[in-house]
Amino acid sequence: MKTNPLTSVIDRKTHTNPLSETRSENSKMRITATNLIRWSGLAALAAGILFIIIQTIHPADILSSVTTGRWAIVHYLSITMCLLGLLGIAGIYARQVEKAGWLGLAGYLLFSLFYALTMGFQFIEAFISPLLSTEAPKLVESLLALAGGSAGEMSLGVLPAIYSLVGVLYILGGPLFGIATFRAGILPRWAAALFASAGPVSALVIALLPHPLDRIAAVPLGLGLAWLGYALWSERRGNPI
Repeated sequence: MKTNPLTSVIDRKTHTNPLSETRSENSKMRITATNLIRWSGLAALAAGILFIIIQTIHPADILSSVTTGRWAIVHYLSITMCLLGLLGIAGIYARQVEKAGWLGLAGYLLFSLFYALTMGFQFIEAFISPLLSTEAPKLVESLLALAGGSAGEMSLGVLPAIYSLVGVLYILGGPLFGIATFRAGILPRWAAALFASAGPVSALVIALLPHPLDRIAAVPLGLGLAWLGYALWSERRGNPI
């Protein structure tokens, strides 16, 4: 019996090889360095947006705020922001590591340490300060005073020095990393310039405006980080950003 050639062609098209389909699915799901770097861009995008939002909804740094739901939300978000920031900044650096040089490495290390130390302080404010607000109000008030750059009634040992170090890391790390990113020319230069401006802008704003008005200094860095993150996440290798 003769077979219909047209039927044979249709059968070959409709009955695909299950093994080839599995290989295709595995190739799409495969974890690669390129995919990890790309997804770290999404983390940077989220961290930049959260950094700006947190400044706009942060309650006053006073004892009565510590036990409120708003205080808890802000500091839970801050911990999340720091974690996402660590992932995002690592991906941005990895994308341009060959061109960022020693300047990029220095900026990356400084800014990563900024996020790590900030996460520790945010953890204290989120989980420890509310528990001590009734039993040790003077201690909590002294912790709150750190944000305004003043000393509380109780001695906090080395904590004020570490808190000051966080500010130094922010002011130095941002410009170094931003300049290295600008020079590398892989990610958008305007975003890198915005990121690099955060340190000098913060130093100027802190000198001119009292706390908490100085929180507006977070906007340039937040925008720059979000922009860099979006560019990294939306990048298609082989196509310039």
